[in-house]
Amino acid sequence: MPHRPEETTVLVTGASGFIGGHVAIALLQAGYRVRGTVRSLSRADAVRKAIVSNADLGDPGDRLSFVAADLSSDEGWDAAVRGCRFVHHVASPIPRQPPKHEDDLIVPARDGALRVLRAASAAGVERVVMTSSLAAVTYGNPRDQVFDESSWTTINHEVGAYERSKTIAERAAWDFVAALPPERRIELVTVNPGLVLGPVLDEDYGTSGELVKKLLGRELPACVRVGWAMVDVRDVAAMHLAAMTTPEAAGQRFVCATQHAWMIDVARILDGRYRAQGFRVPLRELPGWVLRILARFDKTMRLVVNDYDKRQDVSWEKAKRVLGWKPRGLEEMVVAMGDSLIRHGVVRARS
Repeated sequence: MPHRPEETTVLVTGASGFIGGHVAIALLQAGYRVRGTVRSLSRADAVRKAIVSNADLGDPGDRLSFVAADLSSDEGWDAAVRGCRFVHHVASPIPRQPPKHEDDLIVPARDGALRVLRAASAAGVERVVMTSSLAAVTYGNPRDQVFDESSWTTINHEVGAYERSKTIAERAAWDFVAALPPERRIELVTVNPGLVLGPVLDEDYGTSGELVKKLLGRELPACVRVGWAMVDVRDVAAMHLAAMTTPEAAGQRFVCATQHAWMIDVARILDGRYRAQGFRVPLRELPGWVLRILARFDKTMRLVVNDYDKRQDVSWEKAKRVLGWKPRGLEEMVVAMGDSLIRHGVVRARS
């Protein structure tokens, strides 16, 4: 049924996060009323400032509001979804280092998704767009293939806690929706991003900014041969908006990433852009045994040690065909993240 954006309230869970903030911006720019969840209302003013200062819209007034809700608790979710026609479930734990136990990630990701879906169904929400990940698509499988929406991560001993959490959470969401009685049925769409780059909204750069931060800050002696299918956060937000408004998207998964790139590819872009500003980006590429040594001391490197020399090739043909999605190229997303990290003082050139 058609809707008027200015009369439509949309919930964005995890509005304080990198993707969540950009989804809120895309919705505000499209004219919607946005309600964001934060774990504590003490953060609401800072989150509002970050969103408004990057939305280039002026003060949205009461079109942007916040409620307190946490993935680990039932409290607050009924109030959060009340009066909303659409929900973007973006909130999910993303680690900067391996967790002490995999359930530290799996339980909040799975149970949080189910809490949101349960509340949305009870409130009569029409459609939920859920941020999943390529972590639920490509892992535990041979990498000599091009992955699409029909692919699912195969959970085995090589698959880390984060990949397990995203796979289990997305499967639980699809199972939950399929089991709903007709009178409580809601539409579900999942968006599955790769490594998300693009402009950060403030100095809280999140896990997504780690790669560019480490390269610009020369926190690594050299690059290692790990790579990902990458995507600009603004294109992730655009896909969320299209997945919400496109009738044919209901019940679909969408790969949300472009071409595979190695760490050295990102480093070369950064070096070409920022060397004149005094940044010394590492341009050597070290062998796998060095990565394994680094992983003993750098917990972020420990997250990628199993991905050495593995490609992540994906097809975004379905998103282009169904949603009209047109993603940015690698250089634009890398430079946008670098510029924003410098602007917010996260990285500085060494004298």
